[in-house]
This record gives sequence, structure tokens and C-alpha cells, in this order.
Amino acid sequence: MAVFNLTPSDPSAFILTGIPGLQAAHIWISIPFTVFYIIGLLGNFTLLFVVRKEQTLHKPMKEQTLHKPMYLLLCMLALTDIGTSTSVMPKALCIFWFNLKGITVGGCLTQMFFLHAVSVMHSAVLVTMAFDRYVAICNPLRYATILTNARIAQLGLVGLIRAVFFVLPAPLLLSRQPFCDNRIIPHTHCDHIAVAKLSCGDITVNRTYCLVILFVIMGLDLTLIALSYGLIIKAVFRISSKEAHQKALNTCTTHICVMLTSYTPLLFSSLTYEFGQGIAPHVHIILANLYFLIPPMLNPIIYGVKTKELRDKVVKYICRM
Repeated sequence: MAVFNLTPSDPSAFILTGIPGLQAAHIWISIPFTVFYIIGLLGNFTLLFVVRKEQTLHKPMKEQTLHKPMYLLLCMLALTDIGTSTSVMPKALCIFWFNLKGITVGGCLTQMFFLHAVSVMHSAVLVTMAFDRYVAICNPLRYATILTNARIAQLGLVGLIRAVFFVLPAPLLLSRQPFCDNRIIPHTHCDHIAVAKLSCGDITVNRTYCLVILFVIMGLDLTLIALSYGLIIKAVFRISSKEAHQKALNTCTTHICVMLTSYTPLLFSSLTYEFGQGIAPHVHIILANLYFLIPPMLNPIIYGVKTKELRDKVVKYICRM
């Protein structure tokens, strides 16, 4: 494949280098990245298509298996997964394939905003899903009245407003910073700290705000999830029937798997970037990119395998093709 050496003519633009030290292997690295990205898009768009298709069919209420609030949450999760990977991968693949490294300051700050806002929204969806499982197990008789589709939509809107409110100050603070002549970002995307390090001014406020948001948002969300599952475990141990006990635990397994695929690489990548000065730069970059690729690829697979109703519907529509 031909590689073009295209750098921006605008001296105020940033240059994204890709993966430092591995530029010669960019084409090979792009192969698994592209496969992961395409699988993630296909899986999440399939989930959205199947749920949407079921919503448009006029069936008796007892046959509307994909009309539960949980499937609205799955659609919200799929949208955030698509947004997360698409915020990063198109530009990264342009760097890998065509050496298109230039990005304007406005484009860089816009990418940064959408990337982090979608990540915060993704975390909010996971918290709502944990609450959904708590109500389903601890208060099943009131589940239909507590968690209606309208209420799930309201919680989603609150999560969106929270994401915009907390993330928007980061690019706004950076937009006021004076940048030095060296505008090379050793990354595949406009990460907040990587861009902040290019500033000639004091970035203490920027670094502090980034860490506060990481620990406040993630800390609060993980605390709420842990609280939900603590109450779920307490309720499960009170169930005398072994069959009901197993069924209650199985309903939580899928969500726990999704949380592990989402939070583990995020926390590891964020903490190594902030405090892992001894780790090679290319390791940071690869870990960051895998965070944007692995959860969006695995989430629809996990739910497709573990959720019988969804799996049956997907098979039904595939067989019709």
C-alpha cells in the first residue's frame, strides 16, 4: 500500500504521529485495529437493527420480548460504543494507511470533547444498567412501574447532560492556552493530557481537572455499581430456592462481564498514562486504542451469547436474509 507523507500546511495545526517508535509497522498494526473496529460496528448496528425492527412490529404485549427497558439500555450502550470507537478509529486509520497526520486545533479539541463525553456517557449507561438489575432482583413486583421506557430515557438524558457539563470545560481550558512551536502529538488521537503538554503555559489546572474528573466520575459510578451489586448479593443470599438463586445470579453475569471489559482497560490505561513514566510510550498508545476497540467489539457479542431473546431474534433475521 502506498504511503503518502502529507503534513498540514497550516503552521497552527497539530500533527498526530500515530504510535511512537512503531511507525514502520503502522500498516500491520492497522489490520487487527480495522478488524476489531468493523466487528464492533457490525455487532452494535445489528443489535440496534434487531431491537428497532421488533419495536416497529405490532405484536401482542406477551410477544414483545425486546420491548423491555433493558433493551433500551442495550441500545444506549450500543450507541456509546459506536461513538467511542468512531471518535478515534477513522483518524487513526488515516494515519496508519495514508500518513494523514494533520489535524486543526478546532478539530483536535472537538475530537477530544466527543471522545471523553461519550466515555462518560458510557459509564452512566453502565450505572443505569446496574440499577436495572437491582430493581429486577430486589424489587421484581414493582419493576414495570419503577423502570418504564420513559424513565430510562430520562436517565439517559441526565447522563448526557452530565457528560457535556463535566467534559466541556477541558477543551475550553485548552483553547485558552498558548501552544509552543512544537505541535507534534505522539498519539493516534487528541488525548487531553497529550495536547496539554504542548502548551507553553501553566497546565496545572488542566492536569488537576483531568484527574478530578477521572476519580470523581469513575469513582462515583463504580461506587454506585458496587452498591447496587452489594444489595443484589444480599438479596440473592436470602433466596431459599437454589433454582431461583442461580437464575438471579445469571441475570447479573452479562452486565458484570461488560463492566469488566469497559472499566478495566480504561482505568489501567488512564493510570499508566498519568503515573507510569517507566512504561514505553507505544505501550500507552496501544492500550488507549484497545480501550476504544475491545469493549465496543465484545459488548454486543456478550449480550448476544448470554441473552436468549436477543440471540433468537438475531438468528431469525439472519436466516431471513
